[in-house]
Amino acid sequence: MPALASHRKPRTRVRNTGPAVGITTAALASVTLLSTQSALAAPAPKPSIEDVQKKVDDLYRQAGTATQQYNQAKEATTAQRSKVDTLLDDVAKRTEKLNEARRTLGTYAAAQYRGGTLAPTATFFLADDPQSFFDQTHLMDRMTERQTRAVSDFRTQQVKASKQRAEAVASLETLTESQATLRTSKQNVQTKLSEARGLLSKLTAEEKARLAELERKKEAEAKRKAAELAKKQAAAKAEADRKAAEAEEAAEEAGSGTGTGTGTGTGSGSDTDASTKAEKVMAFARAQLGKPYVWGATGPASYDCSGLTQAAWKAAGVDIPRTTWDQVNVGTRIATEDLQPGDLVFFYDDISHVGIYKGDGMMIHAPKPGANVREESIYYMPIYGSVRPG
Repeated sequence: MPALASHRKPRTRVRNTGPAVGITTAALASVTLLSTQSALAAPAPKPSIEDVQKKVDDLYRQAGTATQQYNQAKEATTAQRSKVDTLLDDVAKRTEKLNEARRTLGTYAAAQYRGGTLAPTATFFLADDPQSFFDQTHLMDRMTERQTRAVSDFRTQQVKASKQRAEAVASLETLTESQATLRTSKQNVQTKLSEARGLLSKLTAEEKARLAELERKKEAEAKRKAAELAKKQAAAKAEADRKAAEAEEAAEEAGSGTGTGTGTGTGSGSDTDASTKAEKVMAFARAQLGKPYVWGATGPASYDCSGLTQAAWKAAGVDIPRTTWDQVNVGTRIATEDLQPGDLVFFYDDISHVGIYKGDGMMIHAPKPGANVREESIYYMPIYGSVRPG
């Protein structure tokens, strides 16, 4: 009898891939470890001295911007505190008036409570004579008028006191906001300066020497540009003087021909006044040379950039605002080639620095933390624009 064919499904052999998975995992771990070791073995390249210089300059500029924000917030805080003090004084005075009105009403109320109020008919019969009745009635009418005025005054004082209290509360809230802005601005200045000092502290002696050399080159280039401006200004002045002399000579010749010429002064009183102010500005600025830059300072021992310019023009009898952002909008805009001593020169796109033009392409300014008030080329920083106050 033939054997029956088996109907069992043939067993499929499953290949064991466990060792392969283990090898793959181990390989990945090895790659990761090697990558980590490579990363640790190859730190990020150290920034060049040029990069450090650029970064430090940018941090000082940002600190200058934060300083102007601090100055602005400080002015707002001072003004708001003064307003709050005034409002609180007004509230106190208004409260006293309200209390006086309340006491007056209380007096009337107490008098009515003690004396009561009689009807007009009873008052007529109890009066000694008709005239006495009419006198008492008139007196009561006047008392009623006084009471009415007292009530009206009380309500008026009450409304005004409530309004002034609301104003005082709103001003106190604004003062709190200004103080918060002041603290934030101060922290921003300190943070930027700390970052700049941190970068400089990491430099080696050789790197510091190279950085100093870069600064010298930058200063030399700025002075070269200042000398070029001085030559242009000197040439322009010489040409203007020549034309003025020619005009004066022509006028004299025309006058001698007729014998009826009358001398007329050509000098302008306003020009003389402006020149006198500029001399006072420069005299003050020169007297501050060597004093330290301190952010937020307005003198007399130290200054920040806009504090110096404000104090210099105040010495000439001209009040200008505290911050560079406001000072740039004072007076007449002046082209760089037309600058005269005493003019204000502003720097950077954010107008975060200012100096006093001295002449010959040079200025006196309070540069940055760690430096003193000094003379420097106006081309040491990118110029934004210039104004002539007064």
